[in-house]
Amino acid sequence: MTWAALASWAVILHAQVQLISRPVPPADAVERGQKLFVANCGFCHGATARGGEGGPDLVRSVVVLDDDDAEHIGPVIRQGRPGTAMPSFDLPEAQIRDIAAFLRSRTQAAIDRRAYQLKELNTGDAKAGEAYFNGAGKCNSCHSPAGDLAGVAKRYETQALLEKFLYPARGRERKPVEAAVKLASGQTVSGQVEYLDDFILSVRDAEGEYHSWPRDSVQAALKDPYAAHQDLLRQYTDADIHNLLAYLANLR
Repeated sequence: MTWAALASWAVILHAQVQLISRPVPPADAVERGQKLFVANCGFCHGATARGGEGGPDLVRSVVVLDDDDAEHIGPVIRQGRPGTAMPSFDLPEAQIRDIAAFLRSRTQAAIDRRAYQLKELNTGDAKAGEAYFNGAGKCNSCHSPAGDLAGVAKRYETQALLEKFLYPARGRERKPVEAAVKLASGQTVSGQVEYLDDFILSVRDAEGEYHSWPRDSVQAALKDPYAAHQDLLRQYTDADIHNLLAYLANLR
């Protein structure tokens, strides 16, 4: 190993020691921050902050690594990142600090390998999960244990099954968002959404032609096949998630 490589490793190890030696965030702040993160940020960055639908892995983010009490991540949450898909969030300062605490706990856990623990995910109540599945406006509105979900527990391991029902829009099986766009001229364009944020809407029509407009210049009706899952993601309690997982894990 060269001296340059040794020096590089020394810098990395020093950063790891610094992060691990920082005070561990209070457990109650981490718990509150986790719920806030999943509800507001989980769809893009994943429930564990490891990256998701278009959002980067925050556990490896330099901004998060250097953050102690939301002094770095706070402005990003409040202001967003103009020109990207990262929106701004109007959250109270206390909630932003809780999110920062959750993110710091994730980076500390990732670096301190001695603290790694293998935890059993399937700890819920399958009967309670079935009741939730069949509740009004819940999963059975679109899915059936005898239809599309028959044998789902054979197709996915527990961790993958959990991620599948929380974030079904991920992966190669993702179904496209459809848009019907009405221009100021009265012309309409329909097709699959190629890009969408607070400012830009881009669509590819049935002939393969690419169209893009500022969001405020058109009227758009969007049909997102995963909209119901995104709504539920904001409603789940921890018990709901574990109970639903236990129920799905029995569908063999």
